[in-house]
Amino acid sequence: MRVSEAQQAFFAARRPRKDSPHTTDAYRRDLAGITALLLRELGRSPDELTVEMLTAQALRNAFGAFADTHAKSSVLRAWSTWNQFLTFCVSDGLLAGNPMGAVARPKAPPLTPKPLRGEETPEQLLAAAADGSRRTRDPWPERDVLVIALGLVAGLRAAEMRALTARSLVGRQGEMRLHVHGKGSRDRSIPVQPIMEKIIEEYLASCRRRFPQQRFGPSTPLLRDRAGEPIGRGALEYLVKSCYRWAGLHDRVPVGANLHALRHTFATRLAEDGATASEIMALLGHASLATSQNYIEATGREQRAAAASNRTYRALDGIV
Repeated sequence: MRVSEAQQAFFAARRPRKDSPHTTDAYRRDLAGITALLLRELGRSPDELTVEMLTAQALRNAFGAFADTHAKSSVLRAWSTWNQFLTFCVSDGLLAGNPMGAVARPKAPPLTPKPLRGEETPEQLLAAAADGSRRTRDPWPERDVLVIALGLVAGLRAAEMRALTARSLVGRQGEMRLHVHGKGSRDRSIPVQPIMEKIIEEYLASCRRRFPQQRFGPSTPLLRDRAGEPIGRGALEYLVKSCYRWAGLHDRVPVGANLHALRHTFATRLAEDGATASEIMALLGHASLATSQNYIEATGREQRAAAASNRTYRALDGIV
């Protein structure tokens, strides 16, 4: 079978997994990038490249060339994608064995939590959003507060926020829970305090004022853009980024983090307040307990670093 046909069969087999479009696009890029290098390495055209040609030597050479022009994280992701693809080929009887075991891969870097810096930063961010500090042509503080709160007290990812509906808040008065459709189709239920119900109600009331001609049913997307349409990923990221800027807190956001810094702050505060790794895992929807344990270990390192910065240590150094 041609490799192109096997890759089509691979994606068809994954359809029941309900991968996000972002995940599928990443898989396609990884497969296409290495395939192009295989074609060059073997001197073949796409129609000539068959699954039987995917030998350990050919893949080692292709991944070596790929590593010369890509970051470690990209190589690791491509290795994982090809490992899944070739595992599928083995299970479908197209290959006798998976050759990826003979292809070196970078060591996965440990997760480094990136919470907001500053003990009072989350509270200052919420207060600024509630005061309407985000100076835009059309301020919408009810939405700003809701988005930030969903990150800080529920630890939601961007895709999880966008998947919320009014029906996502369930339970009896005083025992409300937020039902979240999580990554990898791992649904979870997050306990929330009554104030979250009030924040959602105020946001929905603001939607009805802004868009009186629209109907906001219990199953329609909760978060909206300024035109009343379901908010896009880019617009959601920009909303949070501009909230940091207008609150004067942009310098307290770790490099490479934005909306995700809210989720990391939620997890870090859980760890600081004594939550176990299994509790963090359940609340954040992690696939691995080790990922949750990283927050506890990072909190311990930060506490040690804070203690070591005590100025009195300098005096001790001078007398011992």
